[in-house]
Formats: sequence, structure tokens, C-alpha cells
Amino acid sequence: MMFVLARWRGGTVATPVPAMHFWRSLFGVVSLCLWFYAISNLPLATAMTLNYMSSVWMALFLVGGAIALGASRVDGRLIATVLVGFGGVFLILRPTIAAQQLWYGLAGLLSGVIAATTYLQVIALGRIDEPEYRIVFWFSLSGVGALTLGWTGMHGHGWNGAALLLAVGTLATVAQLMMTRAYGTGRTLVNASLQYLGIAWSFAYGVLLFDDRVTVFAAAGMLLIAAAGLSASLLRSRGSVADIGDPPNTV
Repeated sequence: MMFVLARWRGGTVATPVPAMHFWRSLFGVVSLCLWFYAISNLPLATAMTLNYMSSVWMALFLVGGAIALGASRVDGRLIATVLVGFGGVFLILRPTIAAQQLWYGLAGLLSGVIAATTYLQVIALGRIDEPEYRIVFWFSLSGVGALTLGWTGMHGHGWNGAALLLAVGTLATVAQLMMTRAYGTGRTLVNASLQYLGIAWSFAYGVLLFDDRVTVFAAAGMLLIAAAGLSASLLRSRGSVADIGDPPNTV
């Protein structure tokens, strides 16, 4: 799909920075594998919360980098939106973990840390004008390579299963393209805050499609997530603050 998209847009998947794509793809695949490992051995709420901590880690990395480079101003309001959004995630999911699951919890936590570094690598690729289809192409190719290494054979699927697999692949690819575009050209901490909306949408789908219960904690969590995303967007649209992930000489 990415190769066809590249040709349709008159581009190419060949890259002048193969090393950057290698590290982005390697960290991305490792992060996904760790998360799948965690999600298969932990309660879903716990695994989701640990993975969504990537935005918190990313904010901490950016603040640490800004301080190390002697930045004159680190905007606390955008960082606050990330933390408020994570608070909303925690209220919706209310994670729990048993003593025998600590190893899997560590894998989930590590997946979030590594995911944060992959987002920063996507930002770096976007800053040098690497198109999103090229970034997603090499990442997808790396995923296929990881699948080959872990090959355990195939099993049969009916038309329903095949359609579901096609839907998952298509939607995930489109989402990956949009995420890559957002982080490559947008504002880092704004994107980190808006990313939490995925939890709110997941909760809404659970209520509409799977009859999940609406709790006070969940409703409060969704409000916090929405408030964090809207606040981050308003701060950026008004141009009143500079994001520590912004390129130089931008507001």
C-alpha cells in the first residue's frame, strides 16, 4: 500500500537517511512487540495505561533535553495538558496489577518508554522533509521482518476473518500515516495530548458496541482527556506558547 501510494504521489520509497529509518523502525517494532507481550498477559486496562504513558515520557524527554541545552523557557502549560490527559486515561481504565504480573508490567512500561523515542524519531524525520508514506513504508517493512522471525505457521480463516484482518490492516495503516504526518509537521506536546482521545473513542465504542457500563470515573476521565486536548490546541492556535518540540525559530 505504501509503495503504491508513493508512486501515485510521484515519489519514491528510496531514502537519503537509511540509518534514521533503521533506528525508528527498530524501536517501533520492539515497542509494539513488548506491548503485545504485555497486553496478552495483563488486564487490558493496565496494558493500555502503560502504553499511553508514552506521551508522559515524551514530555519528560523534551523537558530534559531543553534544560540540558539551556533553553530559556520551558512552557509548563503544555506539559500540564499531557499530565491531565494521562490522569483521564487512568480514571477510565483504573489499572490493576498482581504481584505475579510485575514482569509483564515492566514490559508494558518499557514499551511506553521506547514508543516515546520512536515519536521523537518521527519528528526528526519530518523536520528533514521525509514524506510520511516513506516513513510508514520502512516501518511496515520492518514489521514484516519481525513477523518472519517469529513465524509459527498459518491457520485457516473464513471470509469474515479475512475481512476483519483486511479492515485491521487498512485502518492501522491509515492511522499510522496520520500519526506520522501529525508528529512530523505538527506540535509535539499538542499531538501527545490529542493522542489520549484514542482512549475516549475506545470507551465510546465499548459502550455503543459491547454494552460496557458508563461509570462516574469513566465520565470524569473522558472530560479530562477532552479538556487536555482542547487546551493544548487552543494554546497552539493562539500562538501564545512555544512547544519545546518545535523546530527552531517557530512560535
